[in-house]
Amino acid sequence: MGLYHTRPTVADIRAMKARGQKISMLYVTTLEEAAAANAAGIDMLSIEGRFFSPEMREAAGNCFVQVGLPFGPFGKLATAEDYLREAFRFMAIGADCIYCAASLDIQKALCDNAVPVIAHVGLIPSQATWTGGFKAVGKTAESARAVWDHVKRLEAIGCFGAELEVVPDRVGEVISKSTPLIMLGMGAGAGADAQYLFAEDVLGHTAGHKPRHAKTYRNFAAEFARLQQQRVAAFKEFISDVETGAYPAPQHAVPITDAEFERFAAGIKA
Repeated sequence: MGLYHTRPTVADIRAMKARGQKISMLYVTTLEEAAAANAAGIDMLSIEGRFFSPEMREAAGNCFVQVGLPFGPFGKLATAEDYLREAFRFMAIGADCIYCAASLDIQKALCDNAVPVIAHVGLIPSQATWTGGFKAVGKTAESARAVWDHVKRLEAIGCFGAELEVVPDRVGEVISKSTPLIMLGMGAGAGADAQYLFAEDVLGHTAGHKPRHAKTYRNFAAEFARLQQQRVAAFKEFISDVETGAYPAPQHAVPITDAEFERFAAGIKA
């Protein structure tokens, strides 16, 4: 099928919101995760630009894919031209929308060039110092109003949607119902348009802090630990075989006929 699949468009995602259909969304980093999400029927994927490739787009199949542009100095993107160049590159590969948490003027430049933009409101990891670090945002009337105002500014510049991260559920519901933007909820309650989790949390192999909103469905950490033990055991057996001469065995070697070997040996003695 190549890079092109029958997958949702921006208009389709908007229609899902309009009819109240809940959207499932996962952050993935590997071809295997993307392929599994497609096979399971996940609606949307979030993939950082550093992981996105034609192979990843192919693995994602019918999933609507958001590709993340790194913020500012972390990704060496600084100007609107930098962001546009990267956005167009990823759209050419098959991104369905672009995540961008840069300034409003940069986000507007993307929107003005018909790039479907997903912004970020609430807890914005790259800007968390301004809201007190990695904690919930919107727990006071003033803080919740700031999230609301941010969403309204995003509407005005033409954004397609926004990640709505770690805000009170009632605030998330009011905002989601009061905007045409697709609100991708991560710890924002059941009223958000999409429920967005990291695949590593769903599969139970999170490294470091596991957020309160995460839900684990499988214990891959135990399986990965078992596989690591098996790797070590296999490598030790290989070392033993090398030291004892058990490897390589005759079946691992390339044969040569006696006649050809004798000709070779005679040739090097001449």
